[in-house]
Amino acid sequence: MLYQHFATQEEIDRAYDPMMGRDPAVLVKAWRERSEASRALHRTTLDLSYGPSLAERMDIFHADAPDTNSPHAPVHVFFHGGYWRSLSHREFSFIVDDLVKAGITVAVVNYALCPQVRFSELVRQAQAAVAYVYTHAAELGVDQEQLSISGHSAGGHLCAMLMSTDWQGTFGLPSQLIRGALCVSGLYDLRPFPWSWLQPKLQLTGRDVQDFSPLWQPCQVAAPIKLVAGALESDEFARQMSCYAEHVSEQGQTVTQQLLPNDDHFSILEHYLNDGCFVEWIKAFHASDKI
Repeated sequence: MLYQHFATQEEIDRAYDPMMGRDPAVLVKAWRERSEASRALHRTTLDLSYGPSLAERMDIFHADAPDTNSPHAPVHVFFHGGYWRSLSHREFSFIVDDLVKAGITVAVVNYALCPQVRFSELVRQAQAAVAYVYTHAAELGVDQEQLSISGHSAGGHLCAMLMSTDWQGTFGLPSQLIRGALCVSGLYDLRPFPWSWLQPKLQLTGRDVQDFSPLWQPCQVAAPIKLVAGALESDEFARQMSCYAEHVSEQGQTVTQQLLPNDDHFSILEHYLNDGCFVEWIKAFHASDKI
């Protein structure tokens, strides 16, 4: 077997290709149109640089009305999907609308893609983005003690890696700088991907699989983790979610998982909008007592 019960690349590809049966051009076109409308709707700081490379930039969507009891708004950092090798922050501005209305500033992060950079660089850039938001909180008009994260698909993986980051040892920052993490249809075990159609782009080594699979790393941030996947996705997304939930729970971390019954890998993003559950979960991260 190549991985789990999968004996061939074709089996792995079917299990891990959520675009099967979808027209990616139509899907991405709709995201871009909706995102352009969101950028026009809100007060923004676009393409803010958080690192030395051209890819290291983020769009900031400033909160409509921060809590009057605090001069600074909570801040939520979002990481997009695209299997670590496609898309950018600009396709995902549309997820911010309800969060901004709820008084939460949102940073939508761009990062470099494989194979232009090694997989390790994607993780480093995600870490650098969070470190930037935390250390530049005053300039951004946000409360550095009220920082949460979420991500979709590859972005869900990056969020799990952020929870495994030694913030004190690597960046000299507080170990508990993240209030909570929402991982949406994330990938937590990279072992199937060297056997998949993605490998020519990802170029994963055995060391990469070990070092950058959240399932094999300690969770170092003691903050709530919410895991979610769609019931209409491949069973592998639900299985990986459950395995990671068990891994985190065994370390004494607060983790919950939920399978949403009517969602596939893409419709699940709609829960950021229209009074969706993701907004309520993110608000709860900021309402809870600091761990």
